[in-house]
Amino acid sequence: MIKSMTGFGIATADSDNLRITVEIKSLNSKFLELNLKLPKSFSEKELLLRNTCSKAIERGKVSIAINLEQADETRKGAGINKVLLSRYYRELEALNTELGAKAQNLLQMALSLPEVLNYAEEESSEADWDKVWHTFNEALQNFNRFRADEGDILKADLALRIKNILDFFAKVEEAEPLRVPQIRARLMQVLEDNLGKAAVDQNRLEQELIYYIDKLDITEEKTRLKSHCAYFMDTLNSKEASGKKLGFISQEIGREINTMGAKANDAQIQQWVVGMKEELEKIKEQLLNVL
Repeated sequence: MIKSMTGFGIATADSDNLRITVEIKSLNSKFLELNLKLPKSFSEKELLLRNTCSKAIERGKVSIAINLEQADETRKGAGINKVLLSRYYRELEALNTELGAKAQNLLQMALSLPEVLNYAEEESSEADWDKVWHTFNEALQNFNRFRADEGDILKADLALRIKNILDFFAKVEEAEPLRVPQIRARLMQVLEDNLGKAAVDQNRLEQELIYYIDKLDITEEKTRLKSHCAYFMDTLNSKEASGKKLGFISQEIGREINTMGAKANDAQIQQWVVGMKEELEKIKEQLLNVL
């Protein structure tokens, strides 16, 4: 099965006076880019979290936020930097007088300035960490479930694109046997119009036609294209499906389609080849978001 690199997962837990919220979001990226935001009291757990994410998430630009909220705010200590508050207040008062302003609530303004109020960090126990760890894993499960659901949508779309390519290919196979006689007749007509029928050496002409038509033969390209499309679908349906592997197979599909178009020498076949290229481009765009 395939997974999308785009994902979202959230989990919350309430315990005593503590509310825990873990949120995980991701976008597509070639590598794992992890932005982790967690309380300072659990900073020593960062390596554990990163290692867990590396195994469970693999790739993507991932943001993880772990927030702790104390239900009982009285447990949080707060201190006022009186020296800094006095300095701010005096400067605001002097500025107010100098400008002739009539500003009110100078004390409130001073209290809102940086570093006047200092909130003490709430110390967390090992029991709190156990609850955070459980909530984190729940959010991770929700995140991977979201990725799997998105992956099912991507899988259906990729399968449709391959089907469309094969539909165009079926039209090419149907028209291709008529292509060589048409090319032969067209060349014969050009020679007769310019040289006259009697001036054409039929034996030499047949040799040149065989050589020319052999250069336009697309039998090998047709065989390889069908094989690559079948391999793409086998990989897409396997348990070990990988966006990178599917990307490599799509490159091979594109190579055969391009060669087929270059050799076609037929306006209708080239139109179908353009249709196959359009479907392949849609596949490549989708694969950018496949894990």
